[in-house]
Amino acid sequence: MLPTSLTTPGQGVSFSTRGLAPRDRVAAWERALSQVFVGLEVAVENGRPWAGELTAERLAALQIATEEFGPGTILRSARSVAADQSTPILVRLQLDGTALLLQDGRTAELRPGRLAFHDARRPYRIVLPRRQRARVLMLPRALLRLEEGQLSALTATVVDDTGEGAAALLMPLLRGLVDEVIRADTTRRDDLARIAAELLATLALEQVSSRPAPALWERITASVQVRLQDPGLTPQDIADQHSISLRYLHRIFQLQGTTVNAWVRTRRLEAAREELAQAGAAHRSIAAVAARWGFTNPSHFSRTFRETYGMSPVQWRGAHVGS
Repeated sequence: MLPTSLTTPGQGVSFSTRGLAPRDRVAAWERALSQVFVGLEVAVENGRPWAGELTAERLAALQIATEEFGPGTILRSARSVAADQSTPILVRLQLDGTALLLQDGRTAELRPGRLAFHDARRPYRIVLPRRQRARVLMLPRALLRLEEGQLSALTATVVDDTGEGAAALLMPLLRGLVDEVIRADTTRRDDLARIAAELLATLALEQVSSRPAPALWERITASVQVRLQDPGLTPQDIADQHSISLRYLHRIFQLQGTTVNAWVRTRRLEAAREELAQAGAAHRSIAAVAARWGFTNPSHFSRTFRETYGMSPVQWRGAHVGS
C-alpha cells in the first residue's frame, strides 16, 4: 500500500517496491516520494535492477525519512514545482553510497557523513549511480531564518565535519540527535526534533556566512568554463589567473561542497553529455567527443561517464540523440 501524506505529527509510514511487479515500481515509487516529500519524478535505466525502501515520520518541527534507492534519478522539475507549490527545505544526509545533488547551477557530491540542503521552491535533481541510503530531513523554510538570497546560495553545497568551522562540532551532534529522535520514546521526540531543527538552522547560517564573495566564485567558474576544452588546465593555472594562492583556491571550492578537479570534471562531463545529445552526434566517435572536452583517455571518460550518469556514453547517445 502506498503511503499517504504526512499531515499529522507522530504519523509514520513505511513503503517498499519489493512486492510490486517490475512494470509497476517506477510509478509507485514516484507517488510514494511525492506523497512523503514534495511532487517529484523518478527515472531509472531499463534493464538495471533496482528497488526502493522508504520510512518516514513527521514530528512537530521536522519530518525525518530514510530512503534507500538506486540506481536512478529523482527529479523536482519545473513542471513538478508548478503542480505542487510546497516550499519546504530538504536536507539530504548521506548514510551509505553516493549521490549527486544538483540545484542552482551547483553540484554537491555526497558521500557518507556529508549533507546538503535543497529547496523545494526551485527545480533540483538527485542522481544516484547505484543503490544508496540516506536520511532526508524536511522542515519549513521559515525555521532556517535565512533570506531568500541566502537560501539560494546555500543549496547544493556540501556540509561535512572535516573542516575547522562550526560544522566540525555540529555535524556529529546532529547525526547522533537524529538517530536518538528515531529511537526515543514519544514523550521526548518532539523536543529532540526541535533541537535538531535548530542545529540545522545553525549549520545553514554557518555555511552561507563562511563562503567567499559570490563575485569571486563567479569570476573563477566563468573563466574555467571557457577553458574546459584545455586538457592541460590545472588548479595552479586557475589560481595564478586570479592572483590567489593555490590553497585559497582549494578552500573556495571546498566551501562550495566540491574540489577544483571534481568541479571541472563535472562541467566537462555535462558538456560532453550535451554534445552527445545533439542531432549530428551519431557520426562522432566517443573518443573525439571526450578529447574535445579535455579527456585524454577515452576509457577513463567512458568509465567516469557511466559512474556519474548510470549509463555509458554510447547508451546515452542512443537514448537522447536529437532530443
